Amino acid sequence: MIKPDFSKCNLCTRNCGTDRASGKLGFCREPAELRIAFAGLHFGEEPLVTVHGGSGTIFFTGCTLRCKFCQNYQISHDGLGRIVDSTEFTRICQKLQDAGAENINLVTGSHNIPKISEYLRDARNVGITIPFCWNSSAYESVEMLELLKGLVTIWLPDLKTLNSDLSEKLFAAPDYPEIAKNAITWMLKNNQIDIVTVNKNGQEKDKMLSGVIVRHLFLPGKFEETADVLCWLKKNADKHACISLMNQYTPIPAKKGKINEFEDRLVNRQEDRDIQDLIEAYDFDYLFYQELSEDTSWLPDFTRPQPFSNKLATPIWHC
Repeated sequence: MIKPDFSKCNLCTRNCGTDRASGKLGFCREPAELRIAFAGLHFGEEPLVTVHGGSGTIFFTGCTLRCKFCQNYQISHDGLGRIVDSTEFTRICQKLQDAGAENINLVTGSHNIPKISEYLRDARNVGITIPFCWNSSAYESVEMLELLKGLVTIWLPDLKTLNSDLSEKLFAAPDYPEIAKNAITWMLKNNQIDIVTVNKNGQEKDKMLSGVIVRHLFLPGKFEETADVLCWLKKNADKHACISLMNQYTPIPAKKGKINEFEDRLVNRQEDRDIQDLIEAYDFDYLFYQELSEDTSWLPDFTRPQPFSNKLATPIWHC
């Protein structure tokens, strides 16, 4: 069992050994303190977590991958955010719960799991009752995930690629495929799907209380990558998890010209049809797939108190 050590950081699978306890920054570019950029009700997540009231998202600063195409680059790359202690974190959770959030959605916190698990316990002790949802890249060790066991009940990991050459080029992590598969396998073994139907104003919707939703983002021109991922998910996750296949890849204006590993453009209609054929062939027990859209207005700007459109999110807290 790995003991978390901020002085020789071993919190993520890069094991960079940086002395974060004294303020030095490793790959994640974060100190030992927990930093947050934004919190609010989000209505653009999967229906099972958005439901009626929206998912209560909390965006942590820093990242263990820093993907070249990250839409949240202001947080993951540029360090937007400020330090919060347990009291303020709990206050943010309380505001989200009071605003009607269906869950507390913890976005990209893999580099600070020990601190987050401590804060989650404190939040539970003072009256936060809605589920905690772990929203991550899955680039994390089983030993760290164990610290969240019993606290987090909804797991929302990415499975970005199973191609180690591509993962090395896109986020300097050739070991990503194996680590992500191990992390997702642990999530599947330790969490049972529990979905209930809730009625609000005569409208019934399904709501996840516990379980795993595995996300995969289709990259333009990389059909084979997605086919490989779906093949692994069919063998290892079907009937034990919900699959969320996303076609919303959108070029980031600030990153334009910096991506050479795939075609930096929107998904086209032929690709959309090919993906739908693939989905039909695999016949997953539960798979969510977006309708193709050319709308790019959803791209967030976290320098604003309202990073999203008013239709997509309701701000609760900003750094």
